[in-house]
Amino acid sequence: MNKFTSIDYVIFIIYFIIVSGYGYLVHRQKKKQGVTGSHDFFLAEGSLTWWAIGASLIASNISAEQFIGASGQGFTVGVAVAAYEWIAAIALIIVAVWFIPVYLKNKIYTMPQFLETRYNKWVSLIMAIFWLFLYVIVNLTSILYLGAVAISSLLGGSVNMLHIIIIGLAIFALAIALGGMKVIGYTDVIQVLVLVIGGLATTYIALTLVSKHFGLGENAIAGFNALLKDSPDHFHMILAKPGPGASQEYINKYLLLPGIAMYFAGQWIVNLNYWGCNQYITQRALGADMKTARTGILFAGLMKLAMPIIVILPGIAAYVLFKNGELQKEMTAGGHLNADNSYSAILGFLPNGLKGLSVAALTAAIVASLAGKANSISTIWTMDIYKKYINKEADEKSMVGMGKWVIALCLIISIALTWSDSLGIGGEGGFTFIQKYTGFISPGIFAIFILGFFWKRTTGAGAIVGILTGFAMSVLFNNYAPALFGHETFLYTAYPNGKGGYEIPFLICMGLSFLFTMIAIIGVSLAGPKINPRSFVLDKGMFKVDPRTLALVIVTLLLLAALYIRFW
Repeated sequence: MNKFTSIDYVIFIIYFIIVSGYGYLVHRQKKKQGVTGSHDFFLAEGSLTWWAIGASLIASNISAEQFIGASGQGFTVGVAVAAYEWIAAIALIIVAVWFIPVYLKNKIYTMPQFLETRYNKWVSLIMAIFWLFLYVIVNLTSILYLGAVAISSLLGGSVNMLHIIIIGLAIFALAIALGGMKVIGYTDVIQVLVLVIGGLATTYIALTLVSKHFGLGENAIAGFNALLKDSPDHFHMILAKPGPGASQEYINKYLLLPGIAMYFAGQWIVNLNYWGCNQYITQRALGADMKTARTGILFAGLMKLAMPIIVILPGIAAYVLFKNGELQKEMTAGGHLNADNSYSAILGFLPNGLKGLSVAALTAAIVASLAGKANSISTIWTMDIYKKYINKEADEKSMVGMGKWVIALCLIISIALTWSDSLGIGGEGGFTFIQKYTGFISPGIFAIFILGFFWKRTTGAGAIVGILTGFAMSVLFNNYAPALFGHETFLYTAYPNGKGGYEIPFLICMGLSFLFTMIAIIGVSLAGPKINPRSFVLDKGMFKVDPRTLALVIVTLLLLAALYIRFW
């Protein structure tokens, strides 16, 4: 395995200089134009092009948990995990066509503002506090920790190196985030270019390693065909329901991705909640006009179709190599196989120069996510709490100043929590950690948003009941239902988890929680007026699409259909 050389460090440093320099130029241009308002700082109002919005969405979405976690799941399960990427493309179509028009027509800039406008200030305040806690303690910290661990392992893995990388990532993210959403948006374009080029280089090397192992020369296409031939079980999107004689290994895969059933349950809730009801994501489009926002979101959807090539295929290649006697040392930690090592195991075989580029790609994903998340935290605090409850007379300058202080503070908190892994992220695994703390509340959040959009009768009381019901149902189905109601009911099937207990697949739990939450919200809201005075006024014209938008939708759906037909 090759180590970092001088040329790798040079390429890595050049990446930092280019991104920082470009960010500074964007910031200077903005200052010359005299643009300093809070809406510009938090939303880059009117200044992001469609390609900048699309690139920023992808840069913010793809981070260490995708590179490390998705590649690890590619090693374990295979292409089936691409459902998270490919269903996201449909979710982005839904957001672009039906969600964004409601946000833009009602001048919604933050998710708590949506809840206050549609329901009441109490629903808004409760969720604003929850989102701040979730974004700082869970998301920001896990992104920083996973990113630092991944880069540290590639550079030597010492504790001192880990701490230096933690500080370096935080400072770089701070420098970008303090420039506001316009700087974040346009530097994300460079980040995505580096991410794609570096990611493709890693995938190419992974496939050539497979090709050489099977005596086919250095041929990436031959390597891919060898993957298909050697491990066809890793190239099926739909996992069959485990039968009586199924192995625990296969059951564990099904618990993660429960076949066709997940497409009628949690897969949609995960994606629509993330892409349509999440400040961190929607913020990129909320400052644009309708045409620009829609095109940018659909452009991101097209890019999501290609993401498995970068974040999942290296994991499948690592699986085939490991299965055939390669990567034994790289894939084990403490004597145990660790699937999350698959991406870094492949990175270790990159030639001089390309290794620096690929680590720069990983760094780009981490920094873009940190900067975007910090800006979202700052936006919610400043616009939904500080301006409304602490300093109602705050002017534009003081709001921007407060926003910058909050960005710095939240990054300091994340450094403190990451320093010794106070939250135990390493023990649980980054992907599991994030899902554990977001998945329990996602069904309730998505239910109050979707009914708030399209059912005029939904009430504030119904929304509060929905949040509580969604959480309670998630706890019930994830932790207690198999013991209370049995392993097989008309609602679910629970499977042995290999730890002495039974589990319902997580995505099925989300679907059931969402179902009962919808019933609870509708039941409470039926006691209210037939039309809630706070409901949105919708008309069919809001949802009409122009020819360019329709063409992007059709192309995305055709490509997605082809992928599912090929890998069903």
